[in-house]
Amino acid sequence: MLLKDAGKTADEIRALVKKYMIETYERYDFICERVEGMYLYNEKGEGYLDFYGGIAVNSTGNRNPKVVAAAKEQLDHVIHTFNYPYTIPQALLAEKVCTLLGYDKIFYQNSGTEANEAMIKMARKYGIEKYGPERYHIITAKNSFHGRTMGSLAATGQPQSACHIGFGPMLPGFSYAEFNNVEAFKAQITPNTIAIMLELVQGEGGVNSATPEFVEGIRKLCADNKLLFLVDEIQTGWCRTGKVMAYEHYGFKPDILSMAKAIGGGMPIGAIVTSSEIAKAFNPGSHGTTYGGNSVACAAALAQVNELIDNDLAGKAEKVGAYFMNKLRTLPRIKEVRGKGFLVGVEFIDPIGLDVKHGCFDRKMLVTLIGKNLIRMIPPLIATEADCDKAVEILRASIEAVKA
Repeated sequence: MLLKDAGKTADEIRALVKKYMIETYERYDFICERVEGMYLYNEKGEGYLDFYGGIAVNSTGNRNPKVVAAAKEQLDHVIHTFNYPYTIPQALLAEKVCTLLGYDKIFYQNSGTEANEAMIKMARKYGIEKYGPERYHIITAKNSFHGRTMGSLAATGQPQSACHIGFGPMLPGFSYAEFNNVEAFKAQITPNTIAIMLELVQGEGGVNSATPEFVEGIRKLCADNKLLFLVDEIQTGWCRTGKVMAYEHYGFKPDILSMAKAIGGGMPIGAIVTSSEIAKAFNPGSHGTTYGGNSVACAAALAQVNELIDNDLAGKAEKVGAYFMNKLRTLPRIKEVRGKGFLVGVEFIDPIGLDVKHGCFDRKMLVTLIGKNLIRMIPPLIATEADCDKAVEILRASIEAVKA
């Protein structure tokens, strides 16, 4: 909807948000009226270079034409129904995802946090049914981020962060261990443990990648202790890190895998995939969802996955992402540039991150901030080397504008 269609001025829209909405975000001071490719456009028609990507959602570009067409076509047939009749988009997407990733079964949800809730519930129920009523404990990594609903929040290894404080007591049955430290995870295993749950690149935790040695050590811990290896690919999945899924960098396949964000191309959808044996933990009545597997979301997701794979956006993320990171290393006041593919973090030597973020916005580029000194960039995977060059120059100007 455009301002002219709403019959409101920009200031009136801002006033409505301030009056009626519960705000938990630091708003950018512009109204996003339309999007296209690598850009968001404000009410004045000014374009902002998008290195935020809807937080790793718009991986085939903002408002990808094939994703839009698929959603519009499905709207003419079925918008929503309950999950008792068969629907065509659900079936086609299930076949595509399971065949592509080599899994037997998929369960649809509406978001990343819900996908992680489903993964946690499935792991617990599998453990209790297979080994007895005490096999429910799950170990996650410190500085992890798995979502904001109560189960995924309890799994999030940031107990002193704003996302935890004030929401206790947390759901019991979780403990945290130092990322990239196999011995720390080993020390947390008890007779009650059923699973280890990881992001292979911690996005919200600071763009920290798991080492191959760490992942191999966790795999051995799981095998030796009859634990499930759960992997959260909400942010890393669907070509973001230079592979279709981040676990492919490490030469293994998780027991249960969660996904969301990029699979929907902007439509709200999440899912878990697993083996037929583990999937038996979910039987009629044990888990459910009203909107999960929505026909329009599934139709859009099928188009999105086809675009990601057919255009080899994983390969592009690997190649152009490496180019981008090398360019970023030429910037001043940089401590480290890290990441995989197009999941990139720039850490500064001093806490100038907020000033740099605001400087980028003033120069018409969107980035996100973690803590006080790390800029995270997760652009659409269609970003070119020219887009990266422009982003680096905007960052350079923003850094140089901050007083030492």
